[in-house]
Amino acid sequence: MSVRALRRHYGERQLLHADRSADGQRHYPDSAVERVRLIPQLYAAGLASTTVRDVLPYVDSGEVPPGPVDRLVAERALIDQRITDLREHSSATTRPPAW
Repeated sequence: MSVRALRRHYGERQLLHADRSADGQRHYPDSAVERVRLIPQLYAAGLASTTVRDVLPYVDSGEVPPGPVDRLVAERALIDQRITDLREHSSATTRPPAW
């Protein structure tokens, strides 16, 4: 992934942080590699960038209080409902007309 992509897509959404050198260069910690691998997986699971941003600190610490867990459970229920709705829509649109 290019530095530009890191800055634009992850930096601007506060998903990945870099330190700056005296000459303005960004320096990412070694842990950024794993985070850059994790974030697309969280997006692919259907989470919004704001949700991803809010849960990443708990990924880092390994400790999750009940509030964020409840939020993720609620998000999963919404994703499951979207999947059900899409499957039903797909089934309805692929059936031959009943003439």
